[in-house]
Amino acid sequence: MTAFPILSVMTFLPLLGALGIFLFVRGPEESSARPARMIAFVISLIAFALSVVMLAGFNPQDTGFQFVERAAWMPQFGISYFLGVDGISAWFVLMSTFIAPICILSAFGGITKRTKEFMIAMLILETMLLGMFTALDLILFFVFFEAVLIPMFLIVGIWGGSGRVYAAYKFFLYTFTGSVLMLIAFITMAIHAGTTDMTVMIHNGFPMPMAGWLWLACFLGFAVKTPMWPFHTWLPYAHVEAPTAGSVVLASVLLKMGGYGLIRICLQMFPQASHYYLPLVLLMSVIAIIYASLVALAQSDLKKLIAYSSVAHMGYVTLGIFLGNTQGLEGAMYVMLSHTLVSGALFLCVGVVYDRLHTREIARYGGLANNMPRYALFFLFFAFASIGLPGTSGFIGEFLSVQGAFLHDGRVAAFAALGTILGAAYMLWLCRRIFYGPSVHADAAAMTDLTPREYMILLPLAALILWMGVNPAPFKDVMAPAITKLIAEYQEKTAEAAP
Repeated sequence: MTAFPILSVMTFLPLLGALGIFLFVRGPEESSARPARMIAFVISLIAFALSVVMLAGFNPQDTGFQFVERAAWMPQFGISYFLGVDGISAWFVLMSTFIAPICILSAFGGITKRTKEFMIAMLILETMLLGMFTALDLILFFVFFEAVLIPMFLIVGIWGGSGRVYAAYKFFLYTFTGSVLMLIAFITMAIHAGTTDMTVMIHNGFPMPMAGWLWLACFLGFAVKTPMWPFHTWLPYAHVEAPTAGSVVLASVLLKMGGYGLIRICLQMFPQASHYYLPLVLLMSVIAIIYASLVALAQSDLKKLIAYSSVAHMGYVTLGIFLGNTQGLEGAMYVMLSHTLVSGALFLCVGVVYDRLHTREIARYGGLANNMPRYALFFLFFAFASIGLPGTSGFIGEFLSVQGAFLHDGRVAAFAALGTILGAAYMLWLCRRIFYGPSVHADAAAMTDLTPREYMILLPLAALILWMGVNPAPFKDVMAPAITKLIAEYQEKTAEAAP
């Protein structure tokens, strides 16, 4: 137990900020927008500072959960308010708080209607995300997991593009359907284990074949959120219609909810079932990598191309999680951390040109390197990081994932490596079409380069991507002991079950 409840303070501070904006920021749009923006930005910065303090006090050699907070919530059902972080969840917490102020800052210019309500939705969303990544009670985890749907549904449905209503309902129905199956599995798990304490459930040892059915129900819920092929079809619509800040938080953090759930629930609680379903997961992951990369090659919309690249990158994540070796799981973690930064940065870059020309059609651009050289430099750097260029964060994650796949099966590694080639093809082709050649449209040629606010948004992302690429040790050192322990327990339990 910890004396200062840093996780609770960090988690619920954005919610308090949202309540403060709701109660005290009054008046018409013109007078309420500025204070609402500033309060949301400052609150998100404080939450980020708290997460840095949390990480500074984190002991990587302790493979258990730290900063634990526990209080009775519904004792008659054995449900408690139970928070804590280990070397895996600590990074998801930090990335969530890091990306939140960037998203809010990016909305300063892009959101001009109902600004106060938008800032409230963003702060509530941050609280729900932090709660999900720190929850150690299964019901508390589910409450936060589901509550994320509400602010995200509103962000897409109210502040999105012309097809926002269809995109919002598709996002809601897909994720809600997956969550219903997951809830049934969670109730069954709680009854069988006699507790909702996730730290106890990890060592409960659910027997087969019941574990297989529970794994399948949980897997479907998390696969929709990740999203894995063929449950990915809601993602391009949500990305295209969402405002820039919504697309960034969706790609950077919401997709990681699925990956985190696959690690924490499917892999850690059902190792035997994870091993049993491994061929199915590998097949789905490889199809996701190849299929999404080929579809990205055919896109004419900037956001859709980057959305499909996210589906391909999540294929590396699911591939690495279930390989059953440390290289694969470390690779999956690193891909998720890198994708948080790189995809967020690319969607922000799309927002920069969309705010100027109000179109995402790739053909409407061309030759932007002439009139927007600094923007081109940032975009190219993020595109190279997405490809996995050595020296960037993308390289470390993909290298470890492919290495883990090679240790398992060389054929799987070959398909995963093919995905990196396809990724380079669609990203380089995109860069050539929008930055080089003659400027054929006068309005695109007249666009101005980055503003100081846009610099402030993109520069920290570029710096962190570079830091993670050239010096991955500080990031790996925090997660490695927890991952090594998890994989050792996985291998021990699957070996015991072997005939």
